[in-house]
Amino acid sequence: MSQLSTLTPKRDNFPINLGYGTKKFIRDNMGILIGLFILCVVITIINPNFLTSNNLLNVLRQTSTNLYLALAMTMIIILGGIDLSVGSIMAVTGVVTTGMIALFDTSVLVAVLAGLLVGMIFGAINGYVAATTIIPPFIITLATMNIARGAAYVITDGKPVRVMSDSFNFLGSGYLFGILPMPVLYLIILLILCYFIMNKTKLGRYMYAVGGNAEAARFSGINIKKIQFFAYTFSGLMAAIAGIVLASRMFSGQPTAGEGAELDAIAAVVLGGTSMTGGYGRIGGTVIGALIIGVLSNGLNLMGVSSFWQYIVKGIVILVAVYADVIKRRKKA
Repeated sequence: MSQLSTLTPKRDNFPINLGYGTKKFIRDNMGILIGLFILCVVITIINPNFLTSNNLLNVLRQTSTNLYLALAMTMIIILGGIDLSVGSIMAVTGVVTTGMIALFDTSVLVAVLAGLLVGMIFGAINGYVAATTIIPPFIITLATMNIARGAAYVITDGKPVRVMSDSFNFLGSGYLFGILPMPVLYLIILLILCYFIMNKTKLGRYMYAVGGNAEAARFSGINIKKIQFFAYTFSGLMAAIAGIVLASRMFSGQPTAGEGAELDAIAAVVLGGTSMTGGYGRIGGTVIGALIIGVLSNGLNLMGVSSFWQYIVKGIVILVAVYADVIKRRKKA
């Protein structure tokens, strides 16, 4: 295991505690934090409504769905993989959950558990094939992306499944104590969980080691197949959570839900400084990256910018941010 210490890159310190961890988090993410601050200032100058409490809560609620996916995507990209199927898994889990409630009159708990199970099954398929074959993860998840999306259309015949259950709709639209949106509460819990996995467990250290040098990690005794299987299964679970929350917010399961969601998740991870070649990444950076995307989308909506132009603007911002990060890393090297 002595080799493992040399393989494991320096990990992030998400500011769970004040003091050194917070200072290090700010120092490591200074560039994107400044970018987020400037973006907020510019949007506020153009439209002061941006800083209202209702709008900020709306930004957090919208960003939370992307972050569910991005947290798991961070793990997979650190491993040197990719998961293109998460958007489609969102759709199929959403329609399975709403279909069980609306068509079979099952309880909300049973329907939600069924949706989570479906997401984990798709993730486990990705993980098993990635771990036991030489097929690139890009191709594997591209295939399951189409399978899951097709399943969502087959189940619903291309039509939304409407749900009028107050208890189900509360999952995505309710508030804790009338203040905190439920999707944000789930996000806080999942953030703590992912931080703990990546920074306080052997599993997290092994992910960095495998992404940094898979062959050396194998010689160090790390079971790479188990690590890959866990990461993709966890990604399926997180996509299922995102799909169920989104279906609850829309009061229906939509077979078109989650289209392009995988790209937003990857963008958040890359903006947060995670290396696409694997071996390096930060959960804290991913959070900031997702906030940048969420704030940008919200600001463009407030400014009345057409959704068609929003794709172009977001693409330019992502390209510039990634290029700046590459330059910074070259200077450090």
